[in-house]
Amino acid sequence: MSIEKPAKPKIKILMVDDDDDFRWATGNILSAVGYHCIHALNGQEALDVVEKEIPDLVLMDYRMPGQNGLTVAAEMKRLIPAVPIIMITAYGEIDSAVTAMKMGIYDYVTKPVDNNDLLFTIKRALEKQDLLAKVEQLRTVLGERTALYQLMGNSDPVKKLIGNVEKVAPTPFTVLIQGESGTGKELVARAIHNLSRVKDGPFVALDCGAIPEALVESELFGAMKGAYTGADRDKPGHFELAHGGTLFLDEVGNLSFSIQQKLLRAIQERKIRPLGGKKTVSVTVRIIAATNQSLAEDLKSGRFRSDLYFRLNEFSINMPSLKERLEDIPYLAKKFLDEVEIELKKKCAGFSKEALLTLSTYHWPGNVRELRNIIRQAALLCEEDAAIQAHHLVLTAQPLSPNPGTANLSSVNHPVGKSLKEIVNDRIAVVEKEIIGTVLKEEKGNKTEVSQKKPPS
Repeated sequence: MSIEKPAKPKIKILMVDDDDDFRWATGNILSAVGYHCIHALNGQEALDVVEKEIPDLVLMDYRMPGQNGLTVAAEMKRLIPAVPIIMITAYGEIDSAVTAMKMGIYDYVTKPVDNNDLLFTIKRALEKQDLLAKVEQLRTVLGERTALYQLMGNSDPVKKLIGNVEKVAPTPFTVLIQGESGTGKELVARAIHNLSRVKDGPFVALDCGAIPEALVESELFGAMKGAYTGADRDKPGHFELAHGGTLFLDEVGNLSFSIQQKLLRAIQERKIRPLGGKKTVSVTVRIIAATNQSLAEDLKSGRFRSDLYFRLNEFSINMPSLKERLEDIPYLAKKFLDEVEIELKKKCAGFSKEALLTLSTYHWPGNVRELRNIIRQAALLCEEDAAIQAHHLVLTAQPLSPNPGTANLSSVNHPVGKSLKEIVNDRIAVVEKEIIGTVLKEEKGNKTEVSQKKPPS
């Protein structure tokens, strides 16, 4: 008999059969080609096994004392839905085997079992399992990509950002996210976690700028009972809370020099010592750090340790400010308006041309967070079923010029021969073109659908 060894060694196969001779003989065949066999005499033993150790495949007899194979298989599909199950049946039980396949069993083989047929069926089931895992991974990537586009927009800077997220997420690299406040750093950190190898572990965020200096060490590394006044019990730190997952250190540039040194040691050694503790604790954590200040400038001034900087900066992601992706504003404004309408149980008639012009010529010092707040206030101020007007937009500063490089609408840099009204109308036309382009993307180029949409008032 010619036996082909599997490409993936030590795959675990759970064999469930009360026939000792069959398990012994078949187990030897499977072990000879590199599989690792786990034995169970009946359905209950098998269920006990999968609660402690998940096999790659289950080979189960249909006829067993106590629960039959169909009953056990149904429970296994609930506990380990992704693991393929192959049923072993007698010739007269084929109808039951067909029923089993309808309920999700991968395949069946009949007794007396042909070893080559069994090995081929196992190999095919495992290959399908690998394919399903890859498909699920692709779905996760596409889902996270879609979520980011829905939350951030579809501009070229956003596309570049998402490309970097997808590249670094599956790696063990420590990531440093740099960008202004309100650009969505934590949003990106969560996306990296969701696409990473530790996505099933916790995502724990710590704002390093919001913790009093005296409490930073205990928040990071934990504290033992009695370590300080009021410590009446052991307290796990954020490193421990994030064990097996991702620790997001926001505004890491605010940490003191002494805490930076302890953080560096923890990242390098993957061990922490709780405040007041005598023993170190091993942790497995993916680190993502973020800052809204220039760590490069802090390096020059000596306020931030260079060794910690380079340890955190294994991969750098720079968040684009909103003024660098103005083409996303019409989409984001509509998105925020839709959200607040539901919250207020109120309907607005979109945005006037002047309001869109104001939004597109503002410099957005608070980025997307500021845009969201302004849209929420505008929706509250405007009348029911009326369009949001420019005077509803409560801005903290004057809008920028509609033309790049000009200071205001009355700048001497206006094109020769054009009045202020003509310049404003030109800018409105540009904004309308951006909106039409956004809607066309939403409708996948269907101009008929776009023409039927109600334009902003």
